[in-house]
Amino acid sequence: MRKILLLIVFLFISIVEVYAQVEYKVITSVESIVSSGLGRSRIISAEAERDYTEFASEQTEEDNTRNKSKRSDIRVKDFEETKLLNFFNIGGIRFQNIASNDAVISSKINSMIEEGWELAFITSAVESDAGKDDGSGIFITRYIFKRNK
Repeated sequence: MRKILLLIVFLFISIVEVYAQVEYKVITSVESIVSSGLGRSRIISAEAERDYTEFASEQTEEDNTRNKSKRSDIRVKDFEETKLLNFFNIGGIRFQNIASNDAVISSKINSMIEEGWELAFITSAVESDAGKDDGSGIFITRYIFKRNK
């Protein structure tokens, strides 16, 4: 009897998990790589949602009409912006700022997890100083969270 009950519970959990809908949320951190500490660094989290299909078009050989969606319709004005410190100050790279940013980003991740989100993926990229005449750059990281609806 116990085995049958355990089997039924296991099957129920498996079925619920298979049919559970998942939603995703992207949080982006942008950390400045501008010498002398002149850049801006932030964590950005959109509070509004957008349906990509409203801004997408499909190009074919027969119909290559350009996408006429307006950029102003895509812009999100409701977002959370959290300040971070820049990697550089006048003296050069500032390791204390990096540790501070790590603490703030960890706090944001922990907050998301408390809200039921699971950190699913992380991806990052750098556009850095390209030499004498290029004094700018960013380090960008996207944190992709998911949770069952």
